[in-house]
Amino acid sequence: MMMSLGLFVFKLNTLPYQTLHREVNYNWQENTRIGQRPVSQFLGLGKESMKLSGLLLPEVTGGISYLQVLEGMAESGRAWPLIEGSGTIYGMFIIENMTHDNTEINSNGQARSISFSVSLKRVDESQAAMFGDLLAQAEGLFNKASSAVSNFVQGV
Repeated sequence: MMMSLGLFVFKLNTLPYQTLHREVNYNWQENTRIGQRPVSQFLGLGKESMKLSGLLLPEVTGGISYLQVLEGMAESGRAWPLIEGSGTIYGMFIIENMTHDNTEINSNGQARSISFSVSLKRVDESQAAMFGDLLAQAEGLFNKASSAVSNFVQGV
């Protein structure tokens, strides 16, 4: 496993990315002073984004169907945990943008080469907030399962 976004796993036979670009911004406010350099004050974390890009060879690696799975995830409007295969937890990300270019088209219109990029944007406030969100989601699932079991037992 290279990385996972929610339940989608990036690996060699799905969407193997060759480039991962991460950008983290920090907010600083600058105040000018007479006769001196401006002074800067740190205001906190800014925007964080990641871009995964790569080349699919459908005869060898994943195909267009894996990009369609990510499109479905993007259309859901949900944030997903992004976790690297090494165990690094990056946070909760939304799919902000996707592109793909099909080249080397064969006689049935299928591409033999698909270059793609997926742009992600971090939307959680912090790691602590992310774990709180995951806990709330898990509790919600547990409560739904408990009520389903109760309804089943009462019906029997």
